This record gives sequence, C-alpha cells and structure tokens, in this order.
Amino acid sequence: MSPDVRPHQLVLLGATGFVGRLTAQHLARYAPPGLRIALAGRSAERLAALRDELGGSAADWPLVVVDVDEPDAVADLARSTRVVVTTVGPYLHRGLPLVQACAEAGTHYADLTGETLFVHRSISAAHAAARASGARVVHACGFDSVPSDLGVGLTAARAAADGAGTLTGTVLHVRSMRGGVSGGTIDSARQQVLEMAADPEARALVGRSDALVDVPRRRRHASGGPRPVARDHGTGRWQAPFVMGPFNRQVVLRSDSLAGGAYGPEFSYREVVDTGRGPLGAVAAVALAGGTSALMAGLWFAPSRALLDRVLPAPGTGPSERTLQGGRFALQIEAGTTSGARYRTTVSAPLDPGYRGTAVMLGEAGLSLALDELTGPSGVLTPMVALGSSLAARLRRHDFVLETERL
Repeated sequence: MSPDVRPHQLVLLGATGFVGRLTAQHLARYAPPGLRIALAGRSAERLAALRDELGGSAADWPLVVVDVDEPDAVADLARSTRVVVTTVGPYLHRGLPLVQACAEAGTHYADLTGETLFVHRSISAAHAAARASGARVVHACGFDSVPSDLGVGLTAARAAADGAGTLTGTVLHVRSMRGGVSGGTIDSARQQVLEMAADPEARALVGRSDALVDVPRRRRHASGGPRPVARDHGTGRWQAPFVMGPFNRQVVLRSDSLAGGAYGPEFSYREVVDTGRGPLGAVAAVALAGGTSALMAGLWFAPSRALLDRVLPAPGTGPSERTLQGGRFALQIEAGTTSGARYRTTVSAPLDPGYRGTAVMLGEAGLSLALDELTGPSGVLTPMVALGSSLAARLRRHDFVLETERL
C-alpha cells in the first residue's frame, strides 16, 4: 500500500511503557491537528487507559494490539503506516523483525537503541532493502545518540560553510547532567553483555569504533577511543570516559561514512565527563570511571548480575516525578579543523536526558519522518544523516540549545 493512503501516518509502538508514555504525551500535545496517529502495544486495556489519560485530540487515536514476537502481526503493522516509532526493547532480541518489515514495506522507522550488536545486524539485514524501498530506518533517536550525532554534524557543517576545512580532533564534554537511570537502558546493556559473553566475535565487534561503518576508511589519526582518567592541561579539568561514548562514537563515525567522509581524513572523536579541577575533581573522575567499570563487570558475571538485578531499575520503570522535574543536561563539542580554526557546539536542554528529553527527541524524530520534506539517502541511517537540520530546528522549538560558535 502506498504510504500516502495507509490508515496511519505515525504509529507509536510500546506506548504504555515509561518512555513510551512520555512520548505519547509529547505527541498528544505537539503533533499537528489531523495527523493520523495510532497507539500500539500488547494490551488493549492498557492502551485504552493511556488514550483516556491523554485526552484532547488523542481521544480519537486508533489502538493497535500487536505482539512484536509475531512476524505476521509486525508485517501488518509496518504496512499500515507511514512511520513506526518504537520503544520496545531490548532491541537486540525483539527489534529486528520490525526493522526488516519496515524496510520491505517502505515505512520509515525510529527507535531508542544504544545497542551496537542490534544496529550492526540491522544494517546487514535491512540496509539494502530500505534503500530499495525508500525507507529511512533511523536508530538511536534519544539521548543515545542525538546530541552527539547532531552536535558533530552541525559543527562540521558550520566549518564547511566558513571555508575552514574539515574536522580534526573532536571531543564531546559532558559539562552537567542530572536525571534518573533508565530500566530499559540497563536491560539493553544486560542483554548485550550476555551476547558478548557467549560470542567472542560479538565481543570484538562491540569494541570496534568502526563497527557500524560499511566501508572503513583509512585515517591519519586514530578514531579517538576511551582514555583513562586524565587532566586536561588546557583547562585544568579532570576527565573520565563517558559511559555512552563508545556507542555514540560508532554512530558518529557511521554518519561520517554515510556522508562520504565529510568530516575529513583527520577526524577523530571521543567523549568525556568533566568532573572539575583540583583534588576533588580527580577523586570524582576516578570514582566515576571505577563505578562504570564495576557496573559493566557486575553485569558480566552471573552471581553479581543476579545481585544487581535486585537493585537496578527494571525494564519499563522510571524515576519519580520530582527527579524528572529536576532533570537537565549540558554538553559541549570542541573541534579543531584542518585550517586551524576551532569551534564549539553546545547541546543542552532543561530536561531529564534519559526520559523527558529522550521522549522529545524521539517524538520529534517521528514527526520529522512523517511530515518534513527530507533530502538525502534512504537505508539504515543515523539521526544526522536522516534528519539533520530538520530535527535540530524541531528540537530548538522545545527548549533545546544547539548552537555552534567559532572560537
């Protein structure tokens, strides 16, 4: 069925989960009148309760009962809509049939994955089909990895517009971040660790910075992987590796690859958390790096994983309203260029990054796919390549700052 005559323009799958509910609230408030939106999930009762809770224009949204473990139902869902937005994870175990169905049906797709193995399998299984059908399959449309991906892409575009050459050493600094820990994110990490433990090839793939790149390019500089705790001699700030940095780096490098190496042969990229100056900054950096390593090690071994499962957030759960209200994040991307010019891009929002902020990013990605006149390729893409400046403009209308300055 042609996308222009399908029953729905956008289907939100997993609408009754924690982030799904927040995304539904965003769509109910900001989607233009008349956009044909449907709520989808496994429970008709829970979907109906959510629709009643949303009220307003959402009162007329259709409900679609679907189990992602049933291939025929997933294929029917993909054929019924122009765009599928999904929060149903862990994507590694439950997401690939929907990606393939959307690629074959010419249906645009957006998700929240931060799972290298899933995205790699999605590229292998669906990139060619999506290019043939015209579908844009866009992974990582939340805090993983919209700020990183758009931030670097906008920086490179500004440098090019200024005639300042291509990017060289580029570092994302987490200046501040406050918000709850996502149960879905923890479960995704858990499932990927289990896969890595059982498969040495999967373990090696997750550790590669070019894991999501179709054709690796030779570079003059390394791709800038995580470094141990260190002190920035220019600013005096202590830094620890950012836990989301490895996956975000893979997404950024895929954007560069899909754009034909637009970031330049000397481009390198990494992400750090700035913890402050002096002895307290050093202690905080060591504690942060040690805590991250301890968590990943704990998920690796069955006895410690069982203990962590008792205290870590469960899938589908989220923080209190008070925690959400106090959420915020501020990131800065600092980049050199081949001309010697330097740039700084700020990406920030007064929103909890893993929940309300992510719901806005995912919701606006879905609306962009449904409504905007997007140029560029189809296939299994990144937020920057698929949505780029259109998504950036949408986010700015929702209190996001995305600003690039020449230093």
